[in-house]
Amino acid sequence: MSEKLLELAPVVPVVVLDDAGAAVPLARALVDGGLPVIEVTLRTPAAAEAVRRIAAEVPDAVVGTGTVRTPADVRLSVDAGARFLVSPGATPRLLDAMEDSGLDLLPGTSTISEMLAVAERGLTAMKFFPAEAAGGRPFLSAVAGPLPDLRFCPTGGITADSAPGYLALPNVACVGGSWLTPPDLVAAGDWDRIRSLAAAAAALG
Repeated sequence: MSEKLLELAPVVPVVVLDDAGAAVPLARALVDGGLPVIEVTLRTPAAAEAVRRIAAEVPDAVVGTGTVRTPADVRLSVDAGARFLVSPGATPRLLDAMEDSGLDLLPGTSTISEMLAVAERGLTAMKFFPAEAAGGRPFLSAVAGPLPDLRFCPTGGITADSAPGYLALPNVACVGGSWLTPPDLVAAGDWDRIRSLAAAAAALG
């Protein structure tokens, strides 16, 4: 993923949608709150349609797909109108497909060897996942010494309380979080509350 895209907002909402009908009002609430970059995970049957609707109806949103695991997921994302791809890991075959798509990409890494393998392709922006389980803020702080040119979007277990600590690191451009779109608020259509959560997250920048 280009570093310019990483710097659009301090927090990237990681969204799981069971109902594509919620996609547009949810995206509008996030954008209105100041978070234009939205990752819709490919974990539900509704995901591709949700991306399609956001891309078509919320022009201020920069929507991409997460949990991209296979070349087929890449094709699905491209067809749905995604503007970027986020993967949980980074195998050579998956990286090839992601690069061939022409979209911005944020490959997932959790070890220094994986980070080096991604960097060998000329990619300096990557996801750190699962952030909390893989060493969290202390790990990324230690990585900054030997790998000063890499920028990260840590995702996985990050909360509104822990996000500022990550964002204070020099090698963290933004964080990914699911706390912005709690399933109960999405199910209830409480877009005002989600807009408030987004505004609080946007203020972290």
